[in-house]
Formats: sequence, C-alpha cells, structure tokens
Amino acid sequence: MNLSTPELVLPPVYRLITLREHRDAFAHAMAVGAEAGAGTLVWVRRFDLVEVAVVFEPEEPLVSARRILYAGMNALADALAAHAPPEKPVNFRWPDTLLFDGAIVGGGRIGWPEGAPEDEPPPFLVFGAMLRTFVGAKTESGDWALGTSLEAEGVDVIDMAELVESFARHLMVHVHEWMDRGFRKVGETWLARLPREGAGRRGIDVNGDFLLTPAGGGAPVRHALLPGLAAPAWLDPETGLPWL
Repeated sequence: MNLSTPELVLPPVYRLITLREHRDAFAHAMAVGAEAGAGTLVWVRRFDLVEVAVVFEPEEPLVSARRILYAGMNALADALAAHAPPEKPVNFRWPDTLLFDGAIVGGGRIGWPEGAPEDEPPPFLVFGAMLRTFVGAKTESGDWALGTSLEAEGVDVIDMAELVESFARHLMVHVHEWMDRGFRKVGETWLARLPREGAGRRGIDVNGDFLLTPAGGGAPVRHALLPGLAAPAWLDPETGLPWL
C-alpha cells in the first residue's frame, strides 16, 4: 500500500490550518471557529485517518442550518466513491455514519456554540469528518466487529491530500447547490445512499429530521436529528476513532 501526505491544494474559498498527528481537527475548529471564520479547513496530517473539519457561518437559523450534516456527508461519500473500487458500495446509516461495503469506515459530526438560539443564525457551525485508511498490525481484521479501513477493502493507493482536496471540492458543490436552489437536491443525494427498508416514502424535514412515510399512507414516522447528534454513532468514545 502506498500512503502519501503532500501539501493540500484547495479552492480559494478555503483557509487551511494543518495540525500534527494526534491533534483533533473537530475540537480545534470548534475552538477557533468564531475567530477563524467561514471557510477555515482544519486538517490533521496522519497516515491512518483522513481527519478534517470545516467552519461555516450560516445565514439561516440554527434549527435548519444543522442540515449541513447532510451536505458534509454527501461530500465525504463522493470523495470516497471517487477513489474506491467500483464494486464496493458507499452508503450511509442515519444520521452520521459512512459505510464502505457494509462496514463502518468513518462518519461526520457537527458542532455549534453552546447556548446558540434555535431561531437565529449561529455565530458558526463546524462539520467534522473521519475516514479510516489503515489499521495497525496489532489489530487483526478478523477481530473487527463493526468497521473496516480503506486498505482492508482493497484501496491500494491512498493519497491523503487528494482525498481531502476531493472532499473540499465536493463540499463546495453541495453547499452551492443548497444556497442557489434550496436544500432539496442535497437531501435527495443523501437519501440515495441510505439503504431502503421497505417501500415507504422518505424525506428530510426543514429541521433535519428524517421522515419515513409508510407505503400504505398515514403520518410519517419522525426520527429526530438533534438527539442523534449527541454522540456520533460511528465514533468509539474510548479510542476517539471509527468503530472496528
């Protein structure tokens, strides 16, 4: 496996902050978000993870701006799919988990300043993401119960910088689509990667809740986004890494 981490080449809208291994991109973006401002991209240079976080300054209320999770997840999946073997499906598990060939490979999370009112634009929002690229030799793949890595799934050449650059470009596309034409296309793109369970109609509400309307009609079943953001489902709290 060939691993490389050259410098990033990002569109001008981004301002790069690079951290050394074992730092936390999401925590750093949350700490500097108010001062650093929109477009700040924090990248941790390490060989076993793609770890990145981006700061936004939404113009809409926090209650609806949280849907940036879906735009960020779309961008993360697009970047992975562009570098993955075509026979390996890239899917989501609601609300924040990225699956590679059915196993957890990473995911996304969002944060905002404590106490920000629901009905006002927050000072900033952060979308953070991880992709597991490699697992050390001390961990045998046969012991993994939930997760995987890009290397284990046959991605032979993993260019960390190229993955982050691809994510950043795709994120611009999804955010611009949302700003120019509304959220509908962003939501549909996310739903297209969510495996179907039954024939019901699916949608994302204005507050980010996932709605599932039974095939026979009736009131939709609502899966609330905000409680689902309390703890990232894909993140092992003991290791601070995607579940294995």
